[in-house]
Amino acid sequence: MARTGRPRGFDRDAAIDGAMRLFWQYGYEGTSLDRLRRGMGGISSASFYAAFGSKAALYREALDRYLGSHGRVVAPLHDESLQPRERIFETLQRSARMQADPTHPTGCLVTLSALLDGDEDDAVRAITARERASNRNRIRQCVEQAVTAGELSGRTNVEGLASLLDGILLGLSIQARDGVSSQILTAAIETANALWDANRAG
Repeated sequence: MARTGRPRGFDRDAAIDGAMRLFWQYGYEGTSLDRLRRGMGGISSASFYAAFGSKAALYREALDRYLGSHGRVVAPLHDESLQPRERIFETLQRSARMQADPTHPTGCLVTLSALLDGDEDDAVRAITARERASNRNRIRQCVEQAVTAGELSGRTNVEGLASLLDGILLGLSIQARDGVSSQILTAAIETANALWDANRAG
């Protein structure tokens, strides 16, 4: 009887890296099982299901791989040793450099890969929605802390400023995917930095 399952020499880590790049480039809906299997070293359907169970389960693993590598650019948002302003703008600057880097798919996997409604289950979209919500909440906390510390004026519209900064973080993905250079993205961040100054406590 023929054996099924993983072929000899199957490299699970390399396969996940390949899947991560495919989801990053084409999105969850745009990455078919056939494209996945070919991009993961030409593994068989039996090997695919034996190793990962389903496309959705593989996506979760690929997203975890991204968050632990390229997605670490948002780590400053969680670094309480930094001042609120540093947390936000270090994150934006790192994101701009990473997302425009031509050595991998441009933009952000969390922002681009599972954004639109489709036929797949809602749980997949909920994963990236939670990540974006986490970043949004962190940015709002930074603005709140800056107001409390007296760095920003008490008249600052916390929700408005936080939403604007989150919009810049998300917008980097679209512009990077459209080919906007990291220099121009950085210039946009510097402009946002000036807006922060405009809200400083007098």
